Amino acid sequence: MNRKIAMVGLGYVGLPVAVAFGKTHSVVGFDIKPTRIAELRSGKDSTGEVTSEELAQADIRYTDQIDDLKSCDFFIIAVPTPVDTGNKPDLSPLIGASRSVGQALKPGDIVVYESTVYPGATEEDCIPVLEASSGLRFGTDFTVGYSPERINPGDREHTFTKIKKIVSGSDERTLEVVAEVYSSVVTAGVHRASCIKVAEAAKVIENTQRDLNIALMNELSVVFKRMGIDTQEVLEAAGSKWNFLPFRPGLVGGHCIGVDPYYLTHKAEKLGYIPQVILAGRRINDNMGRFVARNTIKQMVAQGIDVARSRIGVLGITFKENCPDTRNSKVVDIIRELQDYGVEVIVCDPHADAEEVHEEYKLRLGEVSAAQPVDALIIAVAHTEYKALTPLELRGMTRGDKPVLIDVKCIQPRQALESAGFCVWRL
Repeated sequence: MNRKIAMVGLGYVGLPVAVAFGKTHSVVGFDIKPTRIAELRSGKDSTGEVTSEELAQADIRYTDQIDDLKSCDFFIIAVPTPVDTGNKPDLSPLIGASRSVGQALKPGDIVVYESTVYPGATEEDCIPVLEASSGLRFGTDFTVGYSPERINPGDREHTFTKIKKIVSGSDERTLEVVAEVYSSVVTAGVHRASCIKVAEAAKVIENTQRDLNIALMNELSVVFKRMGIDTQEVLEAAGSKWNFLPFRPGLVGGHCIGVDPYYLTHKAEKLGYIPQVILAGRRINDNMGRFVARNTIKQMVAQGIDVARSRIGVLGITFKENCPDTRNSKVVDIIRELQDYGVEVIVCDPHADAEEVHEEYKLRLGEVSAAQPVDALIIAVAHTEYKALTPLELRGMTRGDKPVLIDVKCIQPRQALESAGFCVWRL
């Protein structure tokens, strides 16, 4: 395999892919953000996905100049595919990346997309941009493939090379080349999809399936709360059966599970079908932040706490544990709802970048301690640092006779928290 590889997009997905190839090949790493290029050239990765040692081991030439892509013949595009404020797919990063790659395309080149899209996007939306930007003809001068990303941010066990890779191509020859390229670094092997649309669909339903399973758990949590039953205890009991699926209720944010289903529903609606189950799951999950906030207020009122004069500490704002990514964080929904009640909210997070949090959400990161105690604590993200706190240490961050503790991820033992003097509520 002597393909010259370009990695377009050096974020949470693209950088690990570039580093994996860079350990055995010479790679051009392209990103439109000069600050990201400067950071990587200095040997640092602010996403935390790649260590400085791993960066040093990879042969990657970082650039934000399109001309530097012209020496390559195998382009991998892994850029964000978010949704807009109306939950409609926003393909602008993908179209922009396609336009940039098109300016570097030559006859014989292959472009592979990893970004999550709806079935048909590669052929219907991306290929026309590649043709227009390059002046070349698809199928005659260049071909494309699709190999959906499966990277799990913050997961140091299931890394890029250890996860079986789905590969597809616009023709049989392209499929074999794409399979060969990825097989050279992915030790888990590859799965050849029959066509690009199948590969696109496979990716988008992976996260849709998780979204729906979590939505079911979230709805059960709402029901059990009205019954006065602890959801975690119910799930532990049900989990004693060998085939019970171990899903848990929670906040579904980030740039995958909380976004990808909207790509599938968008395409379905364009074809005249309203996908009721998928959209119902999305509605449930999108409302869980407000559900947590409102129950926090209810618990405080029950304990006689003056809500209007109270302080609430929120531990964690990233979209998942041990990860600095705050994109589409549903913890923000909790914070906004609490602020609507006039509460002073103190947000803490040892992993989040304070500047990014302020730029994205206009929130300032603070600190909760014995010197700055709060009336209620919400453990919103299961960071290792928060798991390590003892109930007495948590109690030291609060004031009053019966402070409220909201354990969204159920990371602390309920009885120990109650013994420390907390009024406990768990999702």
